[in-house]
Amino acid sequence: MRRLDKQILNIALPSIISNITVPLLGMVDVAIVGHLGSATYIGAISVGSMIFNVTYWLFGFLRMGTSGLTSQALGRRDLGEVMVMFLRSTLIGLSIALLLVLLQYPLREFALWLVAPTAEVGKLTRTYFNICIWGAPATLTLYCLSGWYIGMQNTRIPMLVSIFQNVVNIVASLFFVFVLGMKVEGVALGTVIAQYSGILLSLLLWWVHYRRLRRHGHRSELLNTIQLKRFFRLNTDIFFRTLCLVAVMLFFTSAGARQGDIILAVNTLLMQFYLLFSYFMDGFAFAGEAICGKHFGSGNRSAYRITVKRVFVWALGCSLLFTLLYTFGGPAYIRLLTDEGEVIAASRPFLPWVIALPLMGFVAFIWDGIFIGSTASRQMLVSSFIASCLFFALFFCFRRMLGNHGLWLAYTCYLFSRGLVQTYQYHHGLKDLRS
Repeated sequence: MRRLDKQILNIALPSIISNITVPLLGMVDVAIVGHLGSATYIGAISVGSMIFNVTYWLFGFLRMGTSGLTSQALGRRDLGEVMVMFLRSTLIGLSIALLLVLLQYPLREFALWLVAPTAEVGKLTRTYFNICIWGAPATLTLYCLSGWYIGMQNTRIPMLVSIFQNVVNIVASLFFVFVLGMKVEGVALGTVIAQYSGILLSLLLWWVHYRRLRRHGHRSELLNTIQLKRFFRLNTDIFFRTLCLVAVMLFFTSAGARQGDIILAVNTLLMQFYLLFSYFMDGFAFAGEAICGKHFGSGNRSAYRITVKRVFVWALGCSLLFTLLYTFGGPAYIRLLTDEGEVIAASRPFLPWVIALPLMGFVAFIWDGIFIGSTASRQMLVSSFIASCLFFALFFCFRRMLGNHGLWLAYTCYLFSRGLVQTYQYHHGLKDLRS
């Protein structure tokens, strides 16, 4: 058991360090514009970041599908397929990124139409978008590389890349905003520079540690019909599952924006709490993903079941810790992010929802990782669809009565129901994983 716990932590801790830099970076961006003297800047960064988060989330299958299939190939000791997965996913990621760049104008206008921000926020968001879209090739390629590294049980390289990328982003953004006097465009430019810095470092580290695998890969296998069908079948399920998640997040931001700039700013700040917890919890999800995927590929069902139990033990402990941190440190955390008095005051009534999120949401995060490693993509799609339907039903039932509280109620129930459905699926539907 101690050996398994050590294995879980060896994968989870670098992933946590890597993941935690993502929300910290978002908080730095919010904190930078939060001290520029207007809630409009916070709203613009919120809407702009949301558009890219939503867009990139839709293609999260590049990471998740690559990770699950790579870990299973590693479990079978099929190094040829391991190398082919690296090349195939990277090629597909680059192709999608180039398509996004070509379609940037309709993508931007459609997203702004959906969110419907105020005119001033919309203008600043366009500026942010027009710069950040050029980082798409680097970002989607990095998705593929990160998924491949996780599948190879190596989370240290993604950790180093993420730390380096985010340090570059923070330094560049601070320089452009406070030294050169740029505003939203400075934050956007810093993001793009960091994205390309990250992909260059990731490729360099691949060359240092894995270039020996080149002799195992065969280019002819890139277009293997059977493998391509499996890749796209798995990723189609993940794509539509992610579409459900994106629909919820997009609507959440849009519903906040329609209540005015102050509520939009409040929800943006409070969502930083959730993002911090979620990226932290993803570290244990990645551990479950990599280890369970490897055991699934090798056919070791006993080790698979034990891994599931131990990952949940670690996740529960972390969720309790976050609940305590948010209970006692929530108000101070908000003041750290902004000095806008009106925004701080308006956020206080909604803090209880943030405190409830860790315990309500951790189960869904861990099951996602386990299901990805097991390539149980259809079950993930079903659970996300059911939870998304519940989210919209609850919101429209309680929006007039509870206002923004109704929005947070719907989101909390959405997270809880995802985990509940997945638990049922594991115990009653995934018998092949537990036999």
